Amino acid sequence: MHRDFLVDGGEDKLSMAALIELLSAVTEKGKSFRFKASGISMVPFIKDRDIITISPIPSGRPEIGDVVAFLLPGADRLAVHRIIEKRDGGYIIKGDNVPEPDGLIPAKNVLGLVTSVERNGHRALLGLGMERRLIAALARHDLLKLIRVGSLTRKLLARVMIK
Repeated sequence: MHRDFLVDGGEDKLSMAALIELLSAVTEKGKSFRFKASGISMVPFIKDRDIITISPIPSGRPEIGDVVAFLLPGADRLAVHRIIEKRDGGYIIKGDNVPEPDGLIPAKNVLGLVTSVERNGHRALLGLGMERRLIAALARHDLLKLIRVGSLTRKLLARVMIK
């Protein structure tokens, strides 16, 4: 049975420190952890209140384009953003809906990999499959906002984002 832990209310209200501790403990045991996302930094691929599943990182990963849960250095805050570049023992990670990357995140700060996004009871598909590398390249250059402007692209995204 899955249990959702909510940062901002609901079944269980957790502090950020408690959420980080619980997520770390669960993924270290090789299990997945589900909770409701909070914020708009990953829109349109992860929206506020989507249920996301964070799973342990398989060997050989994470890769460019993967969406990961990580600790922001020096902030004691959890974030869920996309890897846009690998560098010297760490990753450049950026939200799809923000102009600047989070900076160089040490590999030890990456807690898990987003393996599922649920919205309104349906699985959201776009952003975690093969297209994740293209999305990472567009995010690296802050070009995702241009795609959202085009009506044809918006229609295509709407068709494949939720099945």
